[in-house]
Amino acid sequence: MREHAEAIRPPRSLWVPFVLGRPLGVPNDAAFQRRVLVAALNLLQRPSGPVLEDYPEDAPAINVEDSQEGMACPISFASDMADATPLNKVKAEISQLQAWHDLAVRQRGRTATGVAGVSFEAAAAFVAAWAAGTPAPAFRKDIPAIDALRLACDELKTFYSESVMAQPGTHTVESIQDWFWGQTAAGKLLFELHARTLLSRDTPEKHFAENNLVPRRIRHIIGNG
Repeated sequence: MREHAEAIRPPRSLWVPFVLGRPLGVPNDAAFQRRVLVAALNLLQRPSGPVLEDYPEDAPAINVEDSQEGMACPISFASDMADATPLNKVKAEISQLQAWHDLAVRQRGRTATGVAGVSFEAAAAFVAAWAAGTPAPAFRKDIPAIDALRLACDELKTFYSESVMAQPGTHTVESIQDWFWGQTAAGKLLFELHARTLLSRDTPEKHFAENNLVPRRIRHIIGNG
């Protein structure tokens, strides 16, 4: 986590724009992994620290051509909501995804949702208010509003991810991210929130936008970098 390195200030640190848990990129790509390791070791040549450097390459996509099936039954959202508000579009998606999420919970016997303590629709409404520039009071009195915003965003991302995982087919972290950020109203709403909070003069809010809201891989591919 880049913000952790900034706070801890180790003598040498290489930040990589890969999904969490894959510090060397993707499995079975020895050449790419070697480049990452060499870049990290090259930091030892710097005369002094702390050094925090960004790795310049994105990880290659995982090849799923040899899998039996890809996202064989992709979720298709209603196409007759062009004039609906961003919030209503997200609520419509939540309604369509609910059955898939229920199936995911039954299949796995657990869910990572529920941490926020509000319904998915309420979480979406809270995010939409911030994205529109009219931040709402925190829906929990025990945490600051910016922490409530973080929980609401995580709740939506987790709900969508768990829902699509219940679909038949082969799913990778990258394919789920590409679907969420590139094809859903919720992803678009979070991009709008990202653009607005980046301009904030509030330090925690701006830090959230820069480090926790949109994965940097997605910002490079789809968003505004």
